[in-house]
Amino acid sequence: MNVRAELQSKLDRFEELERQMSQPEVMSDSSKMAACAREHGSLARLANKFRSYKKMSDDIRELGEMAGSDDPEERAMAEEELEKLKSGRESLWDELLEMTIGGEDANRSRCVMEIRAGTGGEEAALFARDLYEMYKRNAEAKGWKTELMDMNASERGGFKEIVMGLEGEGVYRELQFESGGHRVQRVPETETQGRVHTSAATVAVMAEPEDVEVDLKKEDYRVDKFGASGPGGQHVNKTESAIRLTHFETGIVVQCQDEKSQLKNLAKALRVLKSRIYDHMRQQENQRRADARKSLIGSGDRSQRIRTYNFPQNRITDHRINLTLYKLDHVIAGDLTPVTSALLEYERDQLRGDAETAG
Repeated sequence: MNVRAELQSKLDRFEELERQMSQPEVMSDSSKMAACAREHGSLARLANKFRSYKKMSDDIRELGEMAGSDDPEERAMAEEELEKLKSGRESLWDELLEMTIGGEDANRSRCVMEIRAGTGGEEAALFARDLYEMYKRNAEAKGWKTELMDMNASERGGFKEIVMGLEGEGVYRELQFESGGHRVQRVPETETQGRVHTSAATVAVMAEPEDVEVDLKKEDYRVDKFGASGPGGQHVNKTESAIRLTHFETGIVVQCQDEKSQLKNLAKALRVLKSRIYDHMRQQENQRRADARKSLIGSGDRSQRIRTYNFPQNRITDHRINLTLYKLDHVIAGDLTPVTSALLEYERDQLRGDAETAG
């Protein structure tokens, strides 16, 4: 991935939107104007910063020429100014790299997280519950909002599947690398002989798009209504408040039964469906690009085992970056920062290396 080319592309799009917003046909169409303004606003911070970076680079080139002057005074002044500008440009570049972690979705403030029990039966469902509580406590500590979208409980209080929405500054950027397979090694509550069992759960983190980014019409999906049910299949309520949506083009199926209100369940299900469609679109685009750089933590492969939680040793290991910490008790209690910071730092180093290679 050529970071500079990617940034230039965003600046070009930002400037194109500026031109569009001054055109009479766009100004007279409120929906077009709103769509342009929304995209323009989402690109503004990055585009303006890259614009400043380019201006600084131009100034450095000019000063470089002055530093070769025969006039000692002019040369000294240019060299002094050059040192300051180079230092400022380096800091600005680090800020730009920071803003590009996560690609197109780096600065999303909303995402949807799905946690599903994998192999391991009831113990896997209990592990899925532990992951949900870990992410929820982490969100509370960060000041992010969480919203339960849907859940399918198991007999012993675990989750076969649970879906939640998260909202807050930097939420997607920080959680994007949680997608993948999570493995737990511990003695289950039901184990009488003290043997360590291994079970698994999968996590998917998807950026939640704006309405204009996924054009979803009523004729694009089917709505099925049914009675909500709880653990063991008993009915929670007799009314058909649960909603299932099937998207015709992709075959994606979403259901929501958390709320007693059919309308609320429909609204939540639509949010999850849009996130899944957007995620599907992004994955197809990434596949088409076939990036030369295969980032270990950027693949987002749901089947990949990314992390092991070993309770007997109080150890957590992230296999993608060979990170091992003996503080699983802190992490599972919601302090994810040592893990997420290490993943972000790794990706930052990869981007920096790519940028230097690209010149």
